Amino acid sequence: MWERWLGAGLAAVLGIATLVLALTGRLGLFLNPAGSWFAIAMAVVAIGVGVVGLALPLGIEREHDHPGEASTDHDHDHSRDQVDDHGWDHSQGAVGRASAVSIVGGAIASTVVVAAWLLPPTTLSVTLAMDRATNAPALFGRDDAVELASSGDTREFGIPDWSTVFATATSPEDFAGDAVELEGFVTPHPDDPEQFLLTRLVITHCVIDAQPAAVPVSDADWDAGIEVGDWARVEGTVVLEGGELTIRPTTLTPIEEPQDPYEY
Repeated sequence: MWERWLGAGLAAVLGIATLVLALTGRLGLFLNPAGSWFAIAMAVVAIGVGVVGLALPLGIEREHDHPGEASTDHDHDHSRDQVDDHGWDHSQGAVGRASAVSIVGGAIASTVVVAAWLLPPTTLSVTLAMDRATNAPALFGRDDAVELASSGDTREFGIPDWSTVFATATSPEDFAGDAVELEGFVTPHPDDPEQFLLTRLVITHCVIDAQPAAVPVSDADWDAGIEVGDWARVEGTVVLEGGELTIRPTTLTPIEEPQDPYEY
């Protein structure tokens, strides 16, 4: 039964957890919604296989592997092969080590699965976003992000799109004066204390590959009303300062973390 729990049992429990997250609208905290259908389909398969596996009569696996008396002869021959010239049966030690590994590995796997049920799903932390940030800006957004921005069609642009524009624009003056309305969390600017970075985590497939996208916001008094890690809504204008694009806010409003905190 322990072996079945490690296979069919854990698969079924994780499948149920996946369906619960999907039904409660929280699967997006772990996966890109575009791939949710695949996760849900695999969860249904896992539950079905798990139920069937747990319902089978105990011992049927051994009967399938070693039918009839052939299994007894095989086991006896195998045991004789494991006995050395001094009479020591090495098969017993191998079985013991395999059992210990199975118990330890199974306990770890079971703990992870139980934790998935007991611990509430949460978003990735601001600290993680800052840890994953690098000096080289990550490029996000649609392939035609810069072209669309040049045409003035930026109404649907999010932080990943604008971060790509800010990093790759060859004529930054073309974007001065564009209006923006963005939501993200606040991270410190590495070089200028009078600016902060409005940041969102971007998921390609799942939270494992999440990367921060950020745009600079210029406001000398930004820390008077918000702190690092707070979520904020910025309404303002793209401006060119010292040859670099930044956002000059007209309003800077603290907000609660949105229900869907990621961009994809």
